[in-house]
Amino acid sequence: MAGHSKWANIQHRKGRQDAKRGKLFTKLIREITVAARLGGGDAGANPRLRSAIDVA
Repeated sequence: MAGHSKWANIQHRKGRQDAKRGKLFTKLIREITVAARLGGGDAGANPRLRSAIDVA
C-alpha cells in the first residue's frame, strides 16, 4: 500500500466537518449576540435571546 496514509484521509474529512461545524457555531453565536444587544442580556425578559439560547 505504497503512498497510503490514513491520517491524510482523516485530515481532509475532518477539515470539511470542522468547517461545517464552525459555520454553524458562528451563526448561533451571532444570533445570541444580536439578541442580547437589542433586548438586553436577561433571557427571562428577552424572548429573542431565550429562543436563540434554546436553539443553540
